[in-house]
Amino acid sequence: MISIIICCRKKKIDFELELNIQMTIGCEYELIVIDNSENKYSIFEAYNLGIEQSKGEYLCFIHDDILFHTQDWGNVISNIFASDAYIGLIGIAGAKMKTKMPSAWWDCPKEYKMLNIIQHLNSNIVEHQQIGWRENTIEEVVVIDGVFMVAKKLSFLRFNEKMFGFHNYDMNLSLECLINNYKIVVTKEILIEHFSLGTLNESWYTSTIKFRKLYRRYLPLKIDSLNSGVLKFAEIQNGMCFTMGLLALGNKKESLKYWLQLLLLKPYSKFHFKFLKRLIQ
Repeated sequence: MISIIICCRKKKIDFELELNIQMTIGCEYELIVIDNSENKYSIFEAYNLGIEQSKGEYLCFIHDDILFHTQDWGNVISNIFASDAYIGLIGIAGAKMKTKMPSAWWDCPKEYKMLNIIQHLNSNIVEHQQIGWRENTIEEVVVIDGVFMVAKKLSFLRFNEKMFGFHNYDMNLSLECLINNYKIVVTKEILIEHFSLGTLNESWYTSTIKFRKLYRRYLPLKIDSLNSGVLKFAEIQNGMCFTMGLLALGNKKESLKYWLQLLLLKPYSKFHFKFLKRLIQ
């Protein structure tokens, strides 16, 4: 059985989503909706409450603003887990690297991202985004996106409540799986439609700094076949973006910390002059 766990921004999920799950999953399931309409819980706390209530062998964490376009997707999940006992987590979007420098999961060269989703964009544009897929329908990654995550119900499976808010729970779960020697994969065989975009706001920056403090000893991460030079390039790019983002928010103290790390990574770069100029403005 699959336990579907949703942290809902309203008292209950839309009937359209409830019916959509019922009509598409194709296997036995239970629906656990955590009412977070009063913003009582962080997403880490809400998902842990869902885990405590669950009875299923597999735990499926989804956003409350999606619809499934794939029939019998529950059986796709079961078949993937049955194919390899070391698979602990399945998603529909993810990346084959994660830098030590703070970043979102998608902050890596395009060829190392895996994605298959119908995404609604801010300007009322809808895109079917397919990135990274060639012959295989399943690919190993090191982090996945939280819009759709399915985990085996394993003894260690909890979200880290030292984290807070509504960001980085997907990277938290990804790291916990890897730390406990389980693989993470993404599949092309499940297509969902997502009706909103995430926001990299001030709370995301704060959460991302916290995530790095908690998990930095396990970072960076990459799949075995990935070239280390590509990872170093991504470290520098992500560091630059994060440092300038902090500066734009007025957080000079934290931005200086990451700039010093960049100075060690790449001492000869025009970026340093750009940063210092912005810092003293």
